[in-house]
This record gives sequence, C-alpha cells and structure tokens, in this order.
Amino acid sequence: MTQARKYRLSIMQALSLALNHVTSHGRNRRFAGISFLTQLRPQLLINNTVKMPPKAKAAGKGRAPAKRNLAEEFPPGEVLTDTRKKAWKLGIPIGQGGFGLIYLANEDSTKSVGADARYVIKVEPSENGPLFSELKFYMRAAKPDLIQTWIKSHKLKHLGVPRYWGSGLHEKGGKRYRFMVIDRLGTDLQKKFEECGKRFSRKLVLQLGLRLLDILEFTHDHEYVHADIKASNLMLSHSDPNQVYLVDYGLAYRYSPDGVNKEYKEDPKRCHDGTIEFTSIDAHKGASPSRRSDLEILWYCMVQWLCGKLPWEDKLQDPLYVRDSKIKCQENISQFMIKCFSTLDKPDEIQKFMEEVKSLGYQDRPPYEKLRSILQTGLKAIHTKDDGKLEFTSVNGTVAPPAKRVTKRKKADEETETEESSPKKKRATKTKDTNGVKSPKKAPKPRKAAKTEKQGDPKSRLVETGTQTSPGLALKSRGRPKKRTD
Repeated sequence: MTQARKYRLSIMQALSLALNHVTSHGRNRRFAGISFLTQLRPQLLINNTVKMPPKAKAAGKGRAPAKRNLAEEFPPGEVLTDTRKKAWKLGIPIGQGGFGLIYLANEDSTKSVGADARYVIKVEPSENGPLFSELKFYMRAAKPDLIQTWIKSHKLKHLGVPRYWGSGLHEKGGKRYRFMVIDRLGTDLQKKFEECGKRFSRKLVLQLGLRLLDILEFTHDHEYVHADIKASNLMLSHSDPNQVYLVDYGLAYRYSPDGVNKEYKEDPKRCHDGTIEFTSIDAHKGASPSRRSDLEILWYCMVQWLCGKLPWEDKLQDPLYVRDSKIKCQENISQFMIKCFSTLDKPDEIQKFMEEVKSLGYQDRPPYEKLRSILQTGLKAIHTKDDGKLEFTSVNGTVAPPAKRVTKRKKADEETETEESSPKKKRATKTKDTNGVKSPKKAPKPRKAAKTEKQGDPKSRLVETGTQTSPGLALKSRGRPKKRTD
C-alpha cells in the first residue's frame, strides 16, 4: 500500500470516528467532532508524509466581522436608473452611513439638484449587506400606497415611516452599486437631545411614545420588527418639525413571514445584537427580536429621555453587566423607577407601560391601544394633551442654543484664554421641573463664562460647528455603523 493511500485511509478513519462521536452530542455537535479529533490516537495520523500548508495565525480571538467595501463618491449630476427604468439625478452628498453615502436627488434628470430636493438616495457597494437588508423592508412595507392606506384606515394625520420610491443597481468604473430612493428628512433626535441638555420634557417624551406606537403597530402588522429604536434613528421631517420618522431598517427582522410567527430560539453567536444600552433582553440572550422587544427598547429610550441617563450606561463595554441590569430592572420595575427618578416625580405611566410590556409572551401581539391609553393618561396627569406640536426645550424651559452641544471643546477654549478678559461669573441654576419630571443630577457648579469672540474668529466658528459630519449622522456609534436618511 502506497504512503499516500495510507494517509487517505487514516484521514477517512478519523473523520468516520468523529462523525459517530458528533451524532451523540446534541446541540454542541459543531464542536464535538473537532474536540474528538484532537483526542484520537497519534498512530491514526502519524504516518502521513504529505505536508499541509500552515494555517495563518489569527489576529485575535472570536470571529472577525465580515469585510465590507466603502462606496466611492459620485459627482453631482450622476444619473441612476431604477428597476422601473426611472431616472434619478444625484446632487451633493449630505450624509454618510457605515459603508455608503447619502445624496440629495431629483426625479427630473434634466434639471440640476437643488438644496430643496425632496428625495435622498442611499448608495452602497452591491456586495454589502446593510442596505440590502433595509431594502427588503422598504419594498415589502413602505410603498407610498401602503402607507397612505394605513393612514386612512387608522384615521391618522401622519405615519412616521419614510416612503420608498425606487431602487436598483448602478455600474461605474467596473464596480456595481446598490441604491435606494426614499423621502428626504431633517435632523435626528439625538442632536435635539444633546441641545436640550440631554433631557426631554415629559410632554415631549409621551408624544414621541405615541408616535412610535403608531409606527411600530404599522411595522409589526407588516411582518417586521425594527430592533434598533433610539434617538439617532428618529428624524424630524425636512418640511414639518412636528413630524417624526423612524429610520434605519438595517436590523429590521421579518418575525412573521406569511403570518407565521417564528419560535423563540437562542443563538450564542447573536448575543447582544443592536445598540447595547437599548437592546432587549431577548437580544442579549441571542434570540431574534420580536414585537415585545421593540416595545422594551422604546421603554428604555423614554426613560433615558426623561432622566438623562440609564443606570448601566457607565459600563456599556460589559454586555453581560448590561444584560443582568436589565433583567433586574424587569424583576423589580418599581425599584428601577425610584433609582432613575425621585419618589415624588416618578412618572407612573412609564412604569405602567413597562409592566404591560413585561407581561407579553414572545409571540404575543401587543395591546397597542392600551399602551396608547397609558401614555395619554400621563399627559392628563400633567394637565396637557397631544396637541401635535413637538417642543424641544432645554431643562430650564428655554429653546436650547446649538452651540451648547460641544461643551468639552468650549471648556478647552476657556482655559486657553488670556487674563486680559474680564469674564462674568455664572450663577448655578437650581434644578427645575420640566413638565413634571426633575433631573436626578445635581445643579452644575458656577464657572467662568467664555470670552466673547470677535465676529469671524476661527475659534468662535469652531465652537459653533456641530460635532456631526452631516445632519442626522450620529457622533458616535456602538455596534454596527449607522446609516442615515437626511
């Protein structure tokens, strides 16, 4: 028998034994065979003379993220043709997602694209996954006629789901790009949250909760869950500041294809999917998102918007700690609320909302109307109602100036100023009620005011410059990169 034949037989024997071992090891069979092969007697494999190529050393532990290409910037005037043969003309890029760009666009390819363009086009290399996943949701659930039918049947004035206008593939320079056309939107709520001192009024939070219940009911009834609700994925209308949209469906999951709900199943490889501070307990455990997951995420957002910070935000690098903190929160919601709010200012409707969500099973349809009623009761408790106007004010009740978003840079500028200036001292403002909710933080200590800059001073412009590279693009991202629809 030749040496090569002996080698082949040895390998076949080893694989056969490993296969028999695998079948008796249940859910861990993927690793059982590998483990068993390492325990085989050396004589099974020792006689081979064929040298195998050495394996490359891994750079680190764990599975590396999939490699994705970055999109090249197209010049203004580039014309893209969608699957219906409709031409779209690109304007300037106004935003950047994880691996693509967002352009102003015009449906009239004979005219230049102006600053008042009604559409945006998201472009990514065709082999990338995020836009493809998002596109599937838009094509199934966000066509203009579907949205309009829902608005009429549910007697709504507005539904915050961006409308899908077209998509296709575009070739340039030997490369293929996927694109999608949707409504143009304005600024994101994360920017507003920071401008307002990282606290929203109680009225505003309840109004946003009501808007999101409308959006989520529509999304859920069209077989999808969003799975990544947060301020940076909520955007105001470009033309109406009282309309808010939920964007970024890159993590959207079809939980009920053809009306059949998927079963609860934990996958260790998918643990902690989403944005860590807001993601659901189901996601922390590796289960696919469900309708109750979306509502749990919404609840975390409302708590953060009201009190400024979630208790686990200081340890976001430890996902197990965040998961366990959320589990403890659900076990004793009342104690969690006391931790976030003072006893006298605890918004009861927020606690009742979560208690209702907590009672849901993985496949249960949420009681959307009951949840709306809970939030509306909260509005009545502070002697107001949903008047359709979204008022973004700072904690002291005044409109927040955009420049206050860059406090660290401003502080650095103050420290470098000369002693020739005569700064006035600021008085520490007392903590005030904001529609019934007090800030859990202490009043800031007095500090020197910034020196008045001359008009046109580069330092002054630096302070006023936003920390985002484009409207609606978040400053920082945890987990997968974000895509924005400006």
